[in-house]
Amino acid sequence: MDTSKQYCESINLPETLGIRSASELYTKFADEFQGRDTIVISIPENADVDLIFIQLIESSRRQAKADGKTLKLSTPARGSVLKVLERAGLIESFDQEDTRFWLHKEVTL
Repeated sequence: MDTSKQYCESINLPETLGIRSASELYTKFADEFQGRDTIVISIPENADVDLIFIQLIESSRRQAKADGKTLKLSTPARGSVLKVLERAGLIESFDQEDTRFWLHKEVTL
């Protein structure tokens, strides 16, 4: 068994996260998942984020899950990440898994 897969990798992202960095970030995520089962993404509190970044994170998260891997955020969505999620109307459509991922909240009924 490859012991490196037992550990997670933490990725610190730059402050500008949008369409111009999407391709680079996609490649970085894919490369990190080659040797690990889990990666944790750290988004700077003052990051400048657009909807393309949110879509990249969502597609990466879903692909990781399909591959039996895990993508996590080091902290709940805040700042411009939270604002983009709100403006796009995504928070209202979150299921339990989305709420846990983006907001780090457990949903109980």
